[in-house]
Amino acid sequence: MTQLLDENFQGLQHLGVPVTDLECSKHFYGRLGFRPVMEKSFEDDEGPVTAVMVKRGSMVIELYLQPGERRAEVARRRDGHIDHVAFSVRDIDAAFAELRAAGFETQQQAPVELPLWENGCKYFSIRGPGGETLEFNQIL
Repeated sequence: MTQLLDENFQGLQHLGVPVTDLECSKHFYGRLGFRPVMEKSFEDDEGPVTAVMVKRGSMVIELYLQPGERRAEVARRRDGHIDHVAFSVRDIDAAFAELRAAGFETQQQAPVELPLWENGCKYFSIRGPGGETLEFNQIL
C-alpha cells in the first residue's frame, strides 16, 4: 500500500510560534543556542508581518510577529503557542494536488507564495482532527 506523499515528503521543516515581542523572543531563543538564519517582512491583508527563522542544529523555529488583533489574541493565550508544524516537500503543487485528491480539505485554494528565504517559499495547510495546523512547505 502506498502512502500519501510517498516520494515527496522530506520531514519536519519548522515549528511556527507567533510572538508578541520579536526582539525579546530572538534574545530568548538565542540564549538557548538558536541563531537567526532568515528575517523578512511582508504585507498581508491586515498589515505587516515579520518572520524570523532561528536554527540550532537541524531544528528550525519560525518566530513571527503579526499585526493588530491577531497579535493581541496571541498575547491573551496561556497555552498552545505553537501555531503550526511545517513539513518539507519536494514539489508543493504535487503535494497540494495529491492531498486534495485524497479528500483532505486545504485551508488555501492553492499554494501561497511568500517572500521568505532567499528565493521565496510556497505553502498550504490542512487541519488535523484536534484543530492543529499542518503546513506543507517548499523552499524555492
